[in-house]
Amino acid sequence: MAQVGDNQHIIEVIHPSPDEAWKMPYVPAVSIIGACDLMFLSGCTPSKLYHHHPHVDEEHIHPHSIEDQTTLAMQAIKEILDKAGASFRDIVKMTKYLTDFRDVVGMQKAMVPFMGDWHPASTTICVNSLSSPGARVELDCIVALPKKRA
Repeated sequence: MAQVGDNQHIIEVIHPSPDEAWKMPYVPAVSIIGACDLMFLSGCTPSKLYHHHPHVDEEHIHPHSIEDQTTLAMQAIKEILDKAGASFRDIVKMTKYLTDFRDVVGMQKAMVPFMGDWHPASTTICVNSLSSPGARVELDCIVALPKKRA
């Protein structure tokens, strides 16, 4: 299924078995057709996008709920996308890191208001801990951007 991105390219989802696509909250693959640049987002956690390094504990006080933590991470991603002139529909690959895989449904639920019906290629990984103290989720993305015109 081809979808015109918000930019000058076409993003095509690849489903070897399209009749089974309804079973998954992601697609097996995404192909970018046409002129574009790629942007790689660093991992976003529920912490503010800009915070001190080394970490200052007071900057990393997070809500406990995975939905609230995911919303904060998605808001950070939106801030970056907005600055780059992109949208969530331009995300072609997302990697999701969770400290407890039982949080996957809550994380996915919290992503819907941002992603809508768009499901990029995706990987979910369970890790022991994340770099942001108290964070239970971290998200990074690859985004297809339009080529800059001279």
